Amino acid sequence: MASVGVFAGLIVVVTILSKSHADRNVYPSAGVLFVHVLEREYFKGEFPPYPKAGDSSNDPITFNTNLKGYPDRPGWLRYIQRTSHSDGVLYGSPTAEHVGKPTIIEITAYNKRTFETARHNLVINIMSTEEFPLPYQAEFFIKNINVEEMLASEVLGDFLGAVKNVWQPERLNAINITSALDRGGRVPLPINDLKEGVYVMVGADVQFSSCLREVETPQNQLRCSQEMDPVISCDKKFRAQFHIDWCKISLVDITKVVPVHSNRPDLGTGVLPDIGEYNPPSESLKSRDYFADFLITLAVPSAVALVLFIILGYSLCCRREGVEKRNMQTPDIQLVHHNSIQKSTKELRSMSKNREISWPLSTLPVFHPVSGEVVPPIHPDNYETTSMPLMQTQTNLQSQIQIPQQQSSGKWHS
Repeated sequence: MASVGVFAGLIVVVTILSKSHADRNVYPSAGVLFVHVLEREYFKGEFPPYPKAGDSSNDPITFNTNLKGYPDRPGWLRYIQRTSHSDGVLYGSPTAEHVGKPTIIEITAYNKRTFETARHNLVINIMSTEEFPLPYQAEFFIKNINVEEMLASEVLGDFLGAVKNVWQPERLNAINITSALDRGGRVPLPINDLKEGVYVMVGADVQFSSCLREVETPQNQLRCSQEMDPVISCDKKFRAQFHIDWCKISLVDITKVVPVHSNRPDLGTGVLPDIGEYNPPSESLKSRDYFADFLITLAVPSAVALVLFIILGYSLCCRREGVEKRNMQTPDIQLVHHNSIQKSTKELRSMSKNREISWPLSTLPVFHPVSGEVVPPIHPDNYETTSMPLMQTQTNLQSQIQIPQQQSSGKWHS
């Protein structure tokens, strides 16, 4: 059963449906805002009551909405429900391309107390209208109201009444409502009861009033650039209930908008032709010989690795000279020098273990500088370390050098 009411030139269609399990049918118009409230009271009767008689039922109920046969809703339809103790709202603005195509929305109510569900279908029959689209469209941003508050019929009616009073059109319709969060807005801080705001687009059949055009003046544009509120003469007619951000108002005359037609480009050579559905190959496939693939992927790399291993092994094992061959090719004097160095190294290491050794034998010559024969260290038992020569030739040199002595008379003699 449906009833039609007329108020202040606005046509409001209210659909009253019986509480049965049959599908609900609604008939929105293209280009006009569609709002459908999912009332919790409607679904409470399908869930078992509280066990104690007399208790008021306030079950937490949430809703899930999707297009029948699909996981999500159509692109033009949105859904919002703040809490599980508030009603859900379906809203959106269908376009002309959806006219004549019934849209079935599956509504599933979930009771969080009993973990039970109830399902209903909402059939949306989009109708065409001669008034669509209205040529003059204005979008307002209201800062002190959330989207679910604006979707209430009383609040939306009050706002349209205020716009009609300022604009004075013959026909005025709400085209679309969008939350500021869907436009990139931020969630407000939970202080002072702040709201995120809502965008409301309305359409009319007459040109914009002078009051709405005031926001386009250079003075107001300058104030908006400086983040100051513009001076609008008709703002007081909204200020009592709606706080409008006049710097974000959008006025569009669709009769002056140049349509952009995008021609589909010709298919190039890289685009496959449309050959219909995919036809998989038959199950009777010919067997394939993988022996050649085996040789390429395994046998050839293994053979190359084996050859490299043989060459490396021959170089390391068969090409070694050996110690005996190296000593035979080395001169004797070089071997004696090397042997003396090894003995001196061993002696120094043994001396580092025993610090009580009085004389380091490694400081004396241990081989003849010409013949290379080993010379035993010769030194007296008692000696002074400061006067002991480091080389044997220094002993002979000291015996040959005589230091002159000075007489007491100051004359030198030899």
